[in-house]
Parts: sequence; structure tokens; C-alpha cells
Amino acid sequence: MKLKMSLPELSAFVAAEFPQVKDDFAIDAVSAEELVLRLRVGEKHLRPGGTVSGPALFGLADVAVYLMVLSRIGPQALAVTTSCSIDFMRKPAAGVDVLATCRLLKLGRTLAVGDVLLRSHGHDAPVARASLTYAIPPAQV
Repeated sequence: MKLKMSLPELSAFVAAEFPQVKDDFAIDAVSAEELVLRLRVGEKHLRPGGTVSGPALFGLADVAVYLMVLSRIGPQALAVTTSCSIDFMRKPAAGVDVLATCRLLKLGRTLAVGDVLLRSHGHDAPVARASLTYAIPPAQV
């Protein structure tokens, strides 16, 4: 399937629609098969003990699926998460960004299902795995 939004278009969309988090994330790659999103880990993403917090990892997974869906359907600000399951497997490496690799398992007219694997940059072992479902708003005529 052809992309409806390129990497620069997705980045511009995030900057325009979600300025409060635009500096937290960077899209490293996007194709019809997958999207790689980077969490630029900063002090605000850490929990006591200096590791990346669960909510920050959830946010990374959620934004990754959202952007993957938009890359396929176009700019739909009202696509929303309807369900999420996340497994935290190991502590992220200290002081490095976290990468989310997202693949869509299903893209229908009203729902999209995505799978995300999160890894510390430069490390092979996953720190978390998430499965999310997004509701796609009806087409405006």
C-alpha cells in the first residue's frame, strides 16, 4: 500500500497538531511496512532510579501506532486509541533514547491494529512490546 503521508509530512503534522510533545519524538523511518519512532529521553521521562517511566514508554508506543496509521490513511487528527496492551520486559538502558518499531497488523475502514517493539537505542533486547487498536473516524463527505 502506498503511503499517504511521508516522514516530513508526519513530522510537520505532529509539530502543528501536538506542539506540546513535538520535541519528545523523532520519526527515524517510515515505509509501507513499518515506522520507527524515537523517544528523545530527557529528565521528564525518568522515574525514580533514573529509568524511563512506564507512561513514557506507553506514550512512545501509542504515538508510533498513531503515526503509522496516519502514514496510511492521511492526516486524521481524530483517530483515537481504543485499546492497548503493553508488556514491560526489562529496564531500558540508562541515558539513551528508546526506539519503537511499529507494524500494522490490520488496517480496516474503522479500526487499525498495530504491534510495537520498544528497544533502547544500540541494544537488541526489547524493553517492551505493545499491541494497540485505533478507531478511524468516518470519512467526511
